[in-house]
Amino acid sequence: MKKDKIHSIELGRVIAIFAILAMHCQMFLTYWQYQGTPWFGYIFNQTTRFAVPLFFLIAGYLIQPKLSAAPIETLKRYITPLFRIFVVWSLICLLMPFNFGVLFEHGYLAERQGYWHFLAQNPINSLMEGGLVHLWFLPALMLAATLCAFFIHKDMLGWMLPVAALLYLYGTLAGSYQLVTEMWAPFFTRNGPFFSTLLFTVGLLIHQQNLSVTARQALLIALSGMVIHFGEAYWLSGLGHTFNENDYLFGTLLWSLGCFLWLLAKPELGKGWAITSLSKYVLAIYVSHLPMIILMMNITGMTGMTGASKDTAVLIGTVFLTLTFVTTMSKTPLRRWLFR
Repeated sequence: MKKDKIHSIELGRVIAIFAILAMHCQMFLTYWQYQGTPWFGYIFNQTTRFAVPLFFLIAGYLIQPKLSAAPIETLKRYITPLFRIFVVWSLICLLMPFNFGVLFEHGYLAERQGYWHFLAQNPINSLMEGGLVHLWFLPALMLAATLCAFFIHKDMLGWMLPVAALLYLYGTLAGSYQLVTEMWAPFFTRNGPFFSTLLFTVGLLIHQQNLSVTARQALLIALSGMVIHFGEAYWLSGLGHTFNENDYLFGTLLWSLGCFLWLLAKPELGKGWAITSLSKYVLAIYVSHLPMIILMMNITGMTGMTGASKDTAVLIGTVFLTLTFVTTMSKTPLRRWLFR
């Protein structure tokens, strides 16, 4: 097996992207409730939280050989297409109407001005997120890669992990734990380098040091991290923090790390599977899926669909529209601007 072709990682990326897509569909929030709280939906939401951290771990792991050999040149080649995609999709999302009811009744500018005003209220955070909330992943990834490239270029590898750990600590304490710590943050700490840098660094170091564990040990790490994550989420919910609003907690790192190490322990998993072939579209699916969800939310809203039927229609419709859009655009010259 070639070192740069680990089938399980490609499969993991596909599973992660569809977990993110399902989470963004906001499923199970209007039914299957307990005492008026949609606990099933909340738990489902948090169950998907391994996915984005897994992307950062994989990104650091895959880029390590080139970044270690030529940090500045590799960084430029890496972030240039990411920045282009971020700008293009930010413009698309800034111009795309989100509420068709307001659009049809009051016109395009009336529909868009409210959203533009909302973004202008916190310009730094908006800069970190771009034109739509899910695009935060791209600046976070670029910043993580930039920081790691800087430390490698300056021959300061010993600083890389401690700095990344401090960023994660601050991001958590000023993020989900802000209710407890009352720590100030310049913007929403999920955005920017706070969490992405440590995950990217850990992935990079795993490759550099050729670290590995058995599949059983990896599952134990993942399960431990998941239990800690859910324990933290439940404890914070008792203090007034909504259960499903936790992007990163302390346990999230272990949870996603365990998932990643398990994939590394089973490198042939997914080889020859049809679903694994979708891995080449993962970034394209990521940047385009939320606009498709918005479209499906409008369609189901106008048709009066509710409950489970609405959730099912939004999920299936989003998957179909996203894959159709991605595969079609990938065959045109626009792919360079829309996708990597």
